[in-house]
Amino acid sequence: MSEPQSKKALTRRRLIQASAGAAAALGAAGLPVLQTSAPALGDKKITVEPLIPSQNRGIILYSVRDRISAAPDDSGVPYGFERVLARLAEIGYKEIEFAGYNQHTSILGRQITPEEIRKILDDNGLVANGTHTQIRADTFQQQLDIAETLGMKNIGTGSDPTNSAYQSDWDAAADLWNELGRQAKERGLRLYTHNHDVAYSFLLDSGPLDANGRPTASSGVRRLEYFFAKTDPKYVFFEFDIYWGYVARFKHKTYTNSRGQVRTDLFDPILNVANRTKRFPLFHAKDGDRAPEQANGHVMTPLGEGDINFQQFFEVIGEPEFHHANWEQDTAPGARPTPVSPSRSLSSATRTCPT
Repeated sequence: MSEPQSKKALTRRRLIQASAGAAAALGAAGLPVLQTSAPALGDKKITVEPLIPSQNRGIILYSVRDRISAAPDDSGVPYGFERVLARLAEIGYKEIEFAGYNQHTSILGRQITPEEIRKILDDNGLVANGTHTQIRADTFQQQLDIAETLGMKNIGTGSDPTNSAYQSDWDAAADLWNELGRQAKERGLRLYTHNHDVAYSFLLDSGPLDANGRPTASSGVRRLEYFFAKTDPKYVFFEFDIYWGYVARFKHKTYTNSRGQVRTDLFDPILNVANRTKRFPLFHAKDGDRAPEQANGHVMTPLGEGDINFQQFFEVIGEPEFHHANWEQDTAPGARPTPVSPSRSLSSATRTCPT
Protein backbone atom coordinates (compact mmCIF):
# COMPACT_ATOMS: atom_id res chain seq x y z
CA MET A 1 0.00 0.00 0.00
CA SER A 2 1.50 3.32 -1.04
CA GLU A 3 1.77 6.12 1.46
CA PRO A 4 -0.06 9.37 0.74
CA GLN A 5 2.27 12.13 -0.30
CA SER A 6 2.27 15.09 2.07
CA LYS A 7 1.51 18.46 0.52
CA LYS A 8 4.25 19.85 2.73
CA ALA A 9 6.86 17.20 1.94
CA LEU A 10 10.29 18.36 3.02
CA THR A 11 13.26 18.60 0.73
CA ARG A 12 16.86 19.05 1.81
CA ARG A 13 16.63 22.74 0.94
CA ARG A 14 13.46 23.22 3.00
CA LEU A 15 15.00 21.25 5.86
CA ILE A 16 17.98 23.59 5.97
CA GLN A 17 15.72 26.62 5.85
CA ALA A 18 13.43 25.24 8.56
CA SER A 19 16.17 24.26 10.96
CA ALA A 20 18.83 26.94 10.52
CA GLY A 21 17.08 29.58 12.62
CA ALA A 22 16.08 27.08 15.30
CA ALA A 23 19.58 25.64 15.54
CA ALA A 24 21.11 29.11 15.88
CA ALA A 25 18.66 30.07 18.61
CA LEU A 26 19.26 26.83 20.49
CA GLY A 27 23.00 27.33 20.40
CA ALA A 28 22.76 30.94 21.51
CA ALA A 29 20.46 30.05 24.39
CA GLY A 30 22.58 27.10 25.53
CA LEU A 31 19.50 24.91 25.74
CA PRO A 32 19.86 21.21 26.62
CA VAL A 33 19.44 18.15 24.40
CA LEU A 34 15.80 17.12 23.76
CA GLN A 35 14.62 19.86 26.09
CA THR A 36 13.55 22.80 23.99
CA SER A 37 12.80 24.17 20.56
CA ALA A 38 13.31 27.68 19.26
CA PRO A 39 12.87 30.33 21.96
CA ALA A 40 10.03 32.79 21.44
CA LEU A 41 10.09 36.32 22.79
CA GLY A 42 7.03 37.21 24.82
CA ASP A 43 6.72 39.91 27.49
CA LYS A 44 10.49 40.38 27.15
CA LYS A 45 11.13 36.87 28.49
CA ILE A 46 12.39 33.88 26.54
CA THR A 47 9.95 30.99 26.71
CA VAL A 48 10.59 27.53 25.36
CA GLU A 49 8.58 24.53 24.23
CA PRO A 50 9.75 20.95 24.65
CA LEU A 51 11.03 19.04 21.64
CA ILE A 52 9.88 15.86 23.39
CA PRO A 53 7.42 16.46 26.25
CA SER A 54 8.78 15.31 29.60
CA GLN A 55 6.12 12.64 29.99
CA ASN A 56 7.23 11.10 26.67
CA ARG A 57 10.88 10.63 27.65
CA GLY A 58 12.01 7.15 28.55
CA ILE A 59 14.71 4.51 28.54
CA ILE A 60 14.99 1.09 26.96
CA LEU A 61 16.05 -1.40 29.61
CA TYR A 62 18.70 -2.81 27.25
CA SER A 63 20.82 0.14 28.42
CA VAL A 64 20.76 -1.23 31.98
CA ARG A 65 20.44 -4.90 31.12
CA ASP A 66 23.36 -5.82 33.37
CA ARG A 67 21.46 -4.58 36.44
CA ILE A 68 18.06 -5.97 35.43
CA SER A 69 19.62 -9.43 35.08
CA ALA A 70 22.01 -9.19 38.05
CA ALA A 71 21.80 -11.56 41.00
CA PRO A 72 21.59 -9.98 44.47
CA ASP A 73 25.00 -8.68 45.46
CA ASP A 74 26.62 -6.44 48.06
CA SER A 75 27.70 -3.69 45.63
CA GLY A 76 24.91 -1.36 46.75
CA VAL A 77 23.83 -0.98 43.11
CA PRO A 78 20.14 -1.75 42.35
CA TYR A 79 19.40 -5.10 40.70
CA GLY A 80 16.27 -6.71 39.27
CA PHE A 81 13.08 -5.02 38.14
CA GLU A 82 11.85 -3.70 41.48
CA ARG A 83 15.04 -1.92 42.46
CA VAL A 84 16.19 -0.79 39.01
CA LEU A 85 12.81 0.62 37.95
CA ALA A 86 12.52 2.48 41.25
CA ARG A 87 15.95 4.01 40.62
CA LEU A 88 15.06 5.00 37.04
CA ALA A 89 11.91 6.74 38.27
CA GLU A 90 13.98 8.54 40.91
CA ILE A 91 16.43 9.70 38.22
CA GLY A 92 13.54 11.20 36.27
CA TYR A 93 12.56 8.79 33.52
CA LYS A 94 8.82 8.65 32.82
CA GLU A 95 8.56 5.74 30.37
CA ILE A 96 10.06 2.29 29.99
CA GLU A 97 10.71 0.27 26.85
CA PHE A 98 11.29 -3.37 27.67
CA ALA A 99 14.03 -5.63 26.30
CA GLY A 100 12.81 -8.87 27.84
CA TYR A 101 10.74 -9.70 30.90
CA ASN A 102 13.15 -11.86 32.92
CA GLN A 103 15.34 -11.17 35.92
CA HIS A 104 17.62 -13.40 38.01
CA THR A 105 15.50 -16.17 39.52
CA SER A 106 17.33 -15.97 42.84
CA ILE A 107 15.58 -12.66 43.60
CA LEU A 108 12.15 -14.25 44.02
CA GLY A 109 13.09 -17.92 43.92
CA ARG A 110 11.30 -18.05 40.54
CA GLN A 111 10.81 -15.86 37.49
CA ILE A 112 8.91 -12.61 37.89
CA THR A 113 5.48 -12.36 36.18
CA PRO A 114 4.17 -9.62 33.88
CA GLU A 115 1.53 -8.81 36.53
CA GLU A 116 4.27 -8.23 39.11
CA ILE A 117 6.24 -6.04 36.70
CA ARG A 118 3.09 -3.99 36.04
CA LYS A 119 2.66 -3.35 39.76
CA ILE A 120 6.27 -2.11 39.96
CA LEU A 121 5.62 0.26 37.06
CA ASP A 122 2.45 1.59 38.67
CA ASP A 123 4.05 1.94 42.10
CA ASN A 124 6.77 4.13 40.59
CA GLY A 125 4.57 6.21 38.27
CA LEU A 126 6.17 4.66 35.17
CA VAL A 127 4.49 3.84 31.85
CA ALA A 128 5.53 1.04 29.49
CA ASN A 129 5.73 2.56 26.00
CA GLY A 130 6.98 -0.47 24.06
CA THR A 131 9.08 -3.61 23.95
CA HIS A 132 11.67 -5.43 21.90
CA THR A 133 10.38 -8.98 21.59
CA GLN A 134 10.05 -11.63 18.91
CA ILE A 135 7.35 -10.87 16.34
CA ARG A 136 6.11 -14.22 15.04
CA ALA A 137 2.70 -15.33 13.88
CA ASP A 138 2.61 -18.38 16.18
CA THR A 139 3.33 -16.45 19.40
CA PHE A 140 1.93 -13.01 18.58
CA GLN A 141 -1.28 -13.30 20.59
CA GLN A 142 0.70 -14.30 23.70
CA GLN A 143 2.98 -11.29 23.20
CA LEU A 144 -0.08 -9.06 22.88
CA ASP A 145 -1.36 -10.51 26.18
CA ILE A 146 1.88 -9.47 27.92
CA ALA A 147 1.81 -6.04 26.29
CA GLU A 148 -1.75 -5.46 27.48
CA THR A 149 -0.86 -6.59 31.01
CA LEU A 150 2.02 -4.09 31.08
CA GLY A 151 -0.18 -1.29 29.70
CA MET A 152 1.72 -0.76 26.46
CA LYS A 153 0.38 1.07 23.44
CA ASN A 154 3.18 -0.21 21.18
CA ILE A 155 4.65 -3.67 20.63
CA GLY A 156 7.76 -4.22 18.56
CA THR A 157 11.09 -5.83 17.88
CA GLY A 158 14.72 -4.84 17.71
CA SER A 159 15.18 -6.84 14.51
CA ASP A 160 14.30 -6.16 10.89
CA PRO A 161 11.14 -7.81 9.47
CA THR A 162 13.56 -9.84 7.32
CA ASN A 163 17.34 -10.00 7.09
CA SER A 164 17.15 -10.48 3.33
CA ALA A 165 18.33 -8.05 0.67
CA TYR A 166 15.77 -9.36 -1.84
CA GLN A 167 12.49 -7.67 -2.75
CA SER A 168 10.48 -10.91 -2.71
CA ASP A 169 11.38 -11.53 0.93
CA TRP A 170 10.37 -8.01 1.89
CA ASP A 171 7.07 -8.54 0.04
CA ALA A 172 6.40 -11.63 2.18
CA ALA A 173 7.39 -9.76 5.34
CA ALA A 174 5.03 -6.91 4.45
CA ASP A 175 2.13 -9.33 4.05
CA LEU A 176 2.82 -10.85 7.48
CA TRP A 177 3.29 -7.51 9.21
CA ASN A 178 0.12 -6.07 7.70
CA GLU A 179 -1.82 -8.98 9.20
CA LEU A 180 -0.08 -8.87 12.60
CA GLY A 181 -0.46 -5.10 12.67
CA ARG A 182 -4.17 -5.51 12.06
CA GLN A 183 -4.35 -7.94 14.99
CA ALA A 184 -2.46 -5.49 17.20
CA LYS A 185 -4.77 -2.62 16.27
CA GLU A 186 -7.80 -4.73 17.17
CA ARG A 187 -6.39 -4.85 20.70
CA GLY A 188 -5.47 -1.18 20.86
CA LEU A 189 -1.74 -1.50 20.12
CA ARG A 190 0.63 -0.40 17.35
CA LEU A 191 3.11 -2.86 15.86
CA TYR A 192 6.58 -1.44 15.18
CA THR A 193 10.03 -2.45 13.98
CA HIS A 194 13.35 -0.88 15.01
CA ASN A 195 16.17 -0.22 12.56
CA HIS A 196 19.89 -0.77 12.55
CA ASP A 197 21.99 0.57 9.70
CA VAL A 198 21.48 -2.41 7.37
CA ALA A 199 17.74 -1.67 7.17
CA TYR A 200 18.70 1.36 5.07
CA SER A 201 21.02 -0.52 2.74
CA PHE A 202 19.90 -0.97 -0.86
CA LEU A 203 17.42 -3.58 -1.99
CA LEU A 204 18.51 -6.10 -4.62
CA ASP A 205 15.60 -5.82 -7.04
CA SER A 206 17.09 -5.69 -10.56
CA GLY A 207 18.92 -7.90 -13.04
CA PRO A 208 21.20 -9.40 -14.08
CA LEU A 209 20.26 -12.52 -12.12
CA ASP A 210 22.68 -14.87 -10.41
CA ALA A 211 22.86 -18.66 -10.89
CA ASN A 212 19.92 -19.09 -8.50
CA GLY A 213 17.75 -16.58 -10.33
CA ARG A 214 18.24 -13.88 -7.70
CA PRO A 215 18.73 -10.19 -8.58
CA THR A 216 22.27 -8.84 -8.29
CA ALA A 217 21.59 -5.14 -8.90
CA SER A 218 19.53 -2.37 -7.34
CA SER A 219 17.13 0.29 -8.52
CA GLY A 220 18.35 2.49 -5.64
CA VAL A 221 15.47 1.76 -3.25
CA ARG A 222 16.47 1.10 0.35
CA ARG A 223 15.09 -1.94 2.17
CA LEU A 224 13.05 -0.19 4.83
CA GLU A 225 11.88 2.52 2.43
CA TYR A 226 10.41 -0.25 0.28
CA PHE A 227 8.75 -1.68 3.40
CA PHE A 228 7.23 1.74 4.19
CA ALA A 229 5.41 1.65 0.87
CA LYS A 230 4.36 -2.01 1.05
CA THR A 231 2.84 -1.87 4.53
CA ASP A 232 -0.42 -0.28 5.61
CA PRO A 233 0.12 2.95 7.58
CA LYS A 234 -2.86 2.00 9.76
CA TYR A 235 -1.17 -1.20 10.91
CA VAL A 236 2.63 -0.96 10.72
CA PHE A 237 4.79 1.60 12.55
CA PHE A 238 8.46 2.25 13.21
CA GLU A 239 10.96 3.14 15.90
CA PHE A 240 13.84 5.16 14.50
CA ASP A 241 17.24 4.59 16.07
CA ILE A 242 18.90 7.92 15.38
CA TYR A 243 22.46 6.71 15.87
CA TRP A 244 22.06 3.79 13.47
CA GLY A 245 20.43 6.17 11.01
CA TYR A 246 23.62 8.22 10.90
CA VAL A 247 25.70 5.06 10.60
CA ALA A 248 23.55 4.15 7.57
CA ARG A 249 24.30 7.57 6.06
CA PHE A 250 28.02 6.80 6.40
CA LYS A 251 28.00 3.16 5.27
CA HIS A 252 25.31 2.84 2.63
CA LYS A 253 26.10 5.49 0.04
CA THR A 254 26.38 3.59 -3.23
CA TYR A 255 24.61 0.89 -5.19
CA THR A 256 25.17 -0.82 -8.54
CA ASN A 257 22.35 -0.53 -11.04
CA SER A 258 21.26 -3.01 -13.71
CA ARG A 259 23.76 -1.53 -16.17
CA GLY A 260 26.65 -2.17 -13.79
CA GLN A 261 27.00 1.53 -12.99
CA VAL A 262 27.83 2.58 -9.46
CA ARG A 263 25.46 5.29 -8.25
CA THR A 264 25.68 7.47 -5.13
CA ASP A 265 22.71 8.32 -2.96
CA LEU A 266 23.11 9.79 0.54
CA PHE A 267 20.64 8.71 3.18
CA ASP A 268 19.07 11.58 5.14
CA PRO A 269 17.94 10.48 8.63
CA ILE A 270 15.80 13.58 9.21
CA LEU A 271 13.95 13.45 5.90
CA ASN A 272 13.45 9.71 6.39
CA VAL A 273 11.19 10.56 9.34
CA ALA A 274 9.92 14.05 8.52
CA ASN A 275 7.89 13.08 5.47
CA ARG A 276 6.11 10.25 7.34
CA THR A 277 6.43 11.47 10.91
CA LYS A 278 3.19 9.90 12.21
CA ARG A 279 4.52 6.43 11.38
CA PHE A 280 7.27 6.87 13.99
CA PRO A 281 5.77 6.86 17.50
CA LEU A 282 9.08 5.82 19.08
CA PHE A 283 12.74 6.82 18.81
CA HIS A 284 16.03 5.72 20.28
CA ALA A 285 17.94 8.79 21.36
CA LYS A 286 21.39 7.30 20.99
CA ASP A 287 24.42 9.53 20.48
CA GLY A 288 27.77 9.12 18.76
CA ASP A 289 30.93 10.89 17.66
CA ARG A 290 31.96 10.88 14.02
CA ALA A 291 34.90 8.54 13.49
CA PRO A 292 35.45 8.03 9.75
CA GLU A 293 38.33 5.66 10.41
CA GLN A 294 35.90 3.22 12.07
CA ALA A 295 33.75 0.73 10.13
CA ASN A 296 30.54 2.40 11.28
CA GLY A 297 31.85 5.93 10.87
CA HIS A 298 30.76 6.72 14.45
CA VAL A 299 31.51 5.65 18.01
CA MET A 300 28.70 5.50 20.58
CA THR A 301 28.80 8.06 23.37
CA PRO A 302 26.51 9.01 26.27
CA LEU A 303 23.59 11.16 25.14
CA GLY A 304 24.68 14.77 24.70
CA GLU A 305 28.38 13.97 24.50
CA GLY A 306 28.44 13.12 20.78
CA ASP A 307 27.94 15.30 17.73
CA ILE A 308 24.49 14.16 16.52
CA ASN A 309 22.25 17.22 16.33
CA PHE A 310 19.19 16.02 18.25
CA GLN A 311 17.80 19.55 18.51
CA GLN A 312 17.68 19.88 14.74
CA PHE A 313 16.33 16.36 14.33
CA PHE A 314 13.35 16.71 16.66
CA GLU A 315 12.69 20.32 15.71
CA VAL A 316 12.28 19.46 12.04
CA ILE A 317 10.23 16.26 12.31
CA GLY A 318 7.54 18.00 14.39
CA GLU A 319 4.60 16.30 16.16
CA PRO A 320 6.25 16.41 19.62
CA GLU A 321 3.18 15.16 21.48
CA PHE A 322 3.04 12.04 19.29
CA HIS A 323 6.70 11.07 19.62
CA HIS A 324 8.36 9.18 22.48
CA ALA A 325 12.15 9.19 22.87
CA ASN A 326 13.91 6.36 24.71
CA TRP A 327 17.53 6.79 25.74
CA GLU A 328 19.70 3.90 24.65
CA GLN A 329 23.41 3.30 24.92
CA ASP A 330 24.43 -0.22 23.93
CA THR A 331 27.81 0.22 25.62
CA ALA A 332 26.56 1.57 28.97
CA PRO A 333 26.66 -1.70 30.99
CA GLY A 334 29.83 -2.14 33.00
CA ALA A 335 30.72 -5.79 32.44
CA ARG A 336 33.26 -4.81 29.77
CA PRO A 337 35.89 -3.60 29.52
CA THR A 338 37.46 -4.83 32.70
CA PRO A 339 37.50 -4.04 35.51
CA VAL A 340 33.81 -4.77 36.02
CA SER A 341 31.86 -1.67 37.09
CA PRO A 342 28.42 -2.65 38.44
CA SER A 343 27.28 0.96 38.69
CA ARG A 344 28.28 2.13 35.23
CA SER A 345 25.00 1.63 33.35
CA LEU A 346 22.90 3.34 36.03
CA SER A 347 25.50 6.10 36.32
CA SER A 348 25.19 6.65 32.57
CA ALA A 349 21.40 6.64 32.89
CA THR A 350 21.70 9.32 35.55
CA ARG A 351 24.06 11.47 33.51
CA THR A 352 22.03 11.32 30.32
CA CYS A 353 18.43 11.45 31.55
CA PRO A 354 16.80 14.04 29.23
CA THR A 355 14.83 15.92 31.89
